[in-house]
Amino acid sequence: MKILAVETSCDETGIAILDNLNILSNVVASQVKIHRKYGGVYPALAKREHQRNLVPVLGQSLSEARLLKLKLKTKNSKVKVKSQKLKKILEREPELYVRLENFLTKYEKPDVDVIAVTVGPGLEPCLWVGVNFARALAYFWDLKIIPVDHMEGHIYANFVGSNPKNVFPAMCLTVSGGHTQLVFMKGHGKFKIIGETRDDAAGECFDKTARILGLEYPGGPAVAAAAALAGKPAITIKLPRPMINSKDYDFSFSGLKTAVLYDFQKRPGNVKKSKKYIRAMAAEIQQAAIDVLIKKTIKAAKNYKAKSVLLGGGVAANKELRMQLARKIKKEIPNAKYHIPNALLCTDNGAMIGAAGYFRSLQRKFAPWKKIEANANLRLE
Repeated sequence: MKILAVETSCDETGIAILDNLNILSNVVASQVKIHRKYGGVYPALAKREHQRNLVPVLGQSLSEARLLKLKLKTKNSKVKVKSQKLKKILEREPELYVRLENFLTKYEKPDVDVIAVTVGPGLEPCLWVGVNFARALAYFWDLKIIPVDHMEGHIYANFVGSNPKNVFPAMCLTVSGGHTQLVFMKGHGKFKIIGETRDDAAGECFDKTARILGLEYPGGPAVAAAAALAGKPAITIKLPRPMINSKDYDFSFSGLKTAVLYDFQKRPGNVKKSKKYIRAMAAEIQQAAIDVLIKKTIKAAKNYKAKSVLLGGGVAANKELRMQLARKIKKEIPNAKYHIPNALLCTDNGAMIGAAGYFRSLQRKFAPWKKIEANANLRLE
């Protein structure tokens, strides 16, 4: 099965082509440079950029998968009728309509079997661009659509390029800019959220604390880079580990952010602007978050008798989190397997949506294009 997968939940435009679970192409257009000056993602700007990026990214992805073929002849009457319907589907994305109509007029229908698309959670304006784009392609090429939960995609990034055996039951830690969740997975498509953040997600905490310290957006990579240069900190900083000993599996990172702000405000100007302080603080922020994430994950894996632990989400690219979680699993639950995606598959991309779409296809979870809608508050079921 060849799957064309579309991801536009936030500020990355991703389109991938998968042959079952094998990547034929995985193209991502990032908007980081655009949003960096604002210190976060502006939905209206992100929506505009998705409209501009989707067709070029589609062309590149099909080309890399060797599925892009020029039309030899154009049946103008048929194309004209379909273009009118296309215009209706994309009436809220007029710039995207113009680009897509030109593309569809120029190129043949590719050899793909189904379209997978992120329908939520995420930024609603961004989600709708991707959903309407997928709907337009499905209509024009007469294909079915597989709606995919974005967080499900982060979990299934672990299955891209392979199909690991004896995984279930699995404990999944998904950590991103918008979500921090512990998900118990009994089997493919069988999810139960057993813990989640009550306020800020871990990635959001990194973004906000990075801004306090004057580091670049996105905060996760900036904090990690500064922490890596800290060495043995010359300045002693001790931050709280919120909810680390609570009896449940929930998280809270707003208190960590506040503690960073208070510490920063009380420091003399020459100290808080120094590299020593910024690096020491970055190292402590990172470690505080990692300590909480690991403690909760190990506790949940033990209590739910998980055979494996899966890591996913943008923050899963953090080297310290990956290494420290591996060591803790080996020490405390040595019989459990540990799965982590390639770091390039941790941030938002089409391949992870395609992998989730593949397993949904096995359960026949297809839908006609007319019934696909975005849901910014979608939750794993």
